Order: sequence, then structure tokens, then C-alpha cells
Amino acid sequence: MSLKSFLGKQQVKNVKFWLIKNEIRAIGIDDAPFVSKARGQKVIIIGAILRGGQWVEGVLRGNITIDGNDATAELANMINKSKHKDQLRVILLNGITLGGFNIVNIKELFESTGIPVIVITRKHPEFNKIKKALENFDDKEARWKAICAAGRIYKVKSKAGENPIYMQFIGLEKKDAEKIVQITSGRSIVPEPIRVAHLIASGVVKGESVGRA
Repeated sequence: MSLKSFLGKQQVKNVKFWLIKNEIRAIGIDDAPFVSKARGQKVIIIGAILRGGQWVEGVLRGNITIDGNDATAELANMINKSKHKDQLRVILLNGITLGGFNIVNIKELFESTGIPVIVITRKHPEFNKIKKALENFDDKEARWKAICAAGRIYKVKSKAGENPIYMQFIGLEKKDAEKIVQITSGRSIVPEPIRVAHLIASGVVKGESVGRA
């Protein structure tokens, strides 16, 4: 199934934002560096909850399988059981793949949590390379369907620096997604909840934060 034909079948009821506050609560999610890259091993994922991209209010932790297919369910479970869930207004992901090729189906994540999802990437995804890499998986069609569920890619002007970033989203309107990205961004070109999640995740595994989100 092509990305275009799949998107034509999408029917999602958006969350209506009457007013997006500057102190909107968002959770940013990223995975930790791999201790072992062996398929089937576990990797830590971190969710950083921030208010307005400035105040850290909570940290969640989960575990997913490297190159597995449990990311969507684990994220939904991690968020749904959190005491912070009722205050969360948006989920921010650092790409739709965690733990190698463990793909987050953002449509299912939105339906499971009731919280809109925005996916952020620094570069435009290269779908030809992604589809070629999926040939190594027996369930390649299901993984490709999850990728297609992330929808159209939009370029967003970065709040910090000259370079744009790219977003996909579900459960909200484009103008609301753009505003949320701007509000939650600070000194980095990526939203602060994602940046903080990355720092915590790498620090937990490496003993010190490394790299960039």
C-alpha cells in the first residue's frame, strides 16, 4: 500500500484546542543509547513531562524491544497509568522509530490515550531507504503501515536557528500542531520535552548525557 492511498483512508476525530496556553503540558519521548544492538534485547525509553517547555514536572520510564513491535503498546501503557495523564495535552516523539526499528503507530497511540501526537525530525525522512531496510523484517507490511499512519510531513520554522524541522501529527489541526511546537521549543530547534527526554535517557545509560535529540 502506498503512503498516499493509505492516508486517503484515514478518519481521525481531532481534539479541539480552543486556546493553547503557553504553559501547555507536553510529554517528550526518546530512547536511550543501546547497550546491546542485538535484536530482541531491551532498551530504556524516557518520557519527560514539561509545562510550557520550561518546567520539568515529571519523568516516566519504560522498556521496549530492539527492532520489536511493542513500542506503541508500551508508550500507551506508560502514559495511561501515569498520575500526570489527565494534565497532558500532547505527546511529542523524537521520530516514529524507537529502539532501532520499533515503530510507533501514532494513530493507535492517539486512539489508546486520547492525547494528540506530534512527531518531530531534524531531517525529512527518506522513505525509499526506510522501505528497503524493512525488507529485513518478516512483518515488513505491518511496519510500513505503521509508518504510513504518521501521515503527511510538514516543514516547520524553527524557533532557534535558521534550520527548519519536520513534523507529522495526528489528533489535532496543523495550525495547532505548529503553535505547540513553537511554544514548547526553547534554545534547541527541537521541542524542549524531547531534548530533556534525550538528555535523561542518555545520561541513565552512559553515566553522562551525550549527543543531541
